[in-house]
Amino acid sequence: MLVQVTEEAIDPGDLATRFYSRHPDAAVATFAGFVRDFNDQGQVDRLYLECYVEMATRVLNDLGKTAQERFGLRAWQIVHRFGQMETEDPIVFVATSADHRGEAFAACEFVMDTLKTDAPFWKREHSGDERQWVTVKAVDKDRRERWSTEGLDQ
Repeated sequence: MLVQVTEEAIDPGDLATRFYSRHPDAAVATFAGFVRDFNDQGQVDRLYLECYVEMATRVLNDLGKTAQERFGLRAWQIVHRFGQMETEDPIVFVATSADHRGEAFAACEFVMDTLKTDAPFWKREHSGDERQWVTVKAVDKDRRERWSTEGLDQ
């Protein structure tokens, strides 16, 4: 399965091991993201991630295919959680496999930079009794934009 959007807990170590065993190509890059226990205002106790599963699956599948074409990937995988999560819970896993490390690293970074702004996930952070929806940050928009600027197109 190339894309999985799930409410179930994910295990990045297990996902990576399985990806490595299926794709022992010249270069494999992986990324795992976890729920942070802080934001710009202070402490975060937990996170609720809402999504439209069918649309998120389609967007992530299109993103993986774009990365595959752009960076010449041999294989890729994206797993993303939704629902209620505690701090330090894994939220996303991305793996890319290519003939060279540069392409594997770049593709993994491209997927994450694009996913953060384009995928239909909505985050609500909880701190005590306070709840706050998270908006896309300017730095995330800038990181996304850099993939469409001069010199970075492959």
